[in-house]
Amino acid sequence: MTEPKIRIQNLYKIFGAKPQSVLKEVEQGMSKQELLEKHNHVLGLKDINIDIPAQGVSVIMGLSGSGKSTLIRHINRLIEPTAGKMIVDNEDVLAMNKQQLMEFRRHKASMVFQKFGLHVHRTVSENAAYGLIIQGTPVNEAKQQSQKWVERVGLAGFEDHYPSQLSGGMQQRVGLARALATDAEILLMDEAFSALDPLIRTDMQDVMLGLQEELHKTIVFITHDLDEALRIGDTIAILRDGAVIQQGDPQEIIMNPADDYIVDFIQDINRGRVLKVKTMMSRGHSVTGPNIPATMSLEEALPLVSASDYKVGNVVDESNDVLGSITLDQVIAGLVRPEVTTNPESRYR
Repeated sequence: MTEPKIRIQNLYKIFGAKPQSVLKEVEQGMSKQELLEKHNHVLGLKDINIDIPAQGVSVIMGLSGSGKSTLIRHINRLIEPTAGKMIVDNEDVLAMNKQQLMEFRRHKASMVFQKFGLHVHRTVSENAAYGLIIQGTPVNEAKQQSQKWVERVGLAGFEDHYPSQLSGGMQQRVGLARALATDAEILLMDEAFSALDPLIRTDMQDVMLGLQEELHKTIVFITHDLDEALRIGDTIAILRDGAVIQQGDPQEIIMNPADDYIVDFIQDINRGRVLKVKTMMSRGHSVTGPNIPATMSLEEALPLVSASDYKVGNVVDESNDVLGSITLDQVIAGLVRPEVTTNPESRYR
């Protein structure tokens, strides 16, 4: 098993005048509400343990107040922890001195913000080159190096425009170009597409995924939107009240929700569109039926299996080798939503 790119260990964040004085009580199980009522401190993160693999898209999601944005800001130490470790490439970011941290932020990890974070007095070209200039690259050289990323995100011809002359989607493309221009191994994306209209948001997801197929960055993506998480995430960690409730790949979370909170959370998703044939198949020998790609969605596979003589199909990999089979009953079983046993309002508690 490959070593994680980022390893978050026993991370706590308590906001207040004397966080260390109440840490022991939080470690012993004091709730967020108790902490606020008894000590007037706010629990931001509670015993976070997440391994983030290299060269994939890891989504950290949750509703407002869950701690997701607080967590991502610990990776590059924009927020100091109360306790814990943040290991990146076997080096603890939380133990870095000021100079080491500056180098880490300049060269190892770039950040894309929800509110774009562009300099209003700088052009598209100047904004895209800004990270390189901070690294010490001469201005003209930085502009030349960043130009390819301006073009890659679809902004060729807009180099001399200012942020106020661009749409929200275009501004976010500038932010993405700026982050990519530094050639950082890690991209931290904090609700990067949340401020965009739905169609533009989907377009930006496509841009990011298209670039990721080529670049293989380690992307940590924060969102409150489960549909977005399921669409782009290789792995997902779901937070609630500063704690991790469940983590795994999208298929695992949908098929094996950890508790009623997660069941409630996934109720409104289109399971047929998200679940893959490989998730529902039975391993074994070939059958008499059509070949169905393992990565095909259940929604796409349903008419193929339904139309076959025996209501069954072969599940095949990219080389067309048979991995197993899937029946119509298995497809339908995957489309059935789990029951909710808690109050539907539980997701907002």
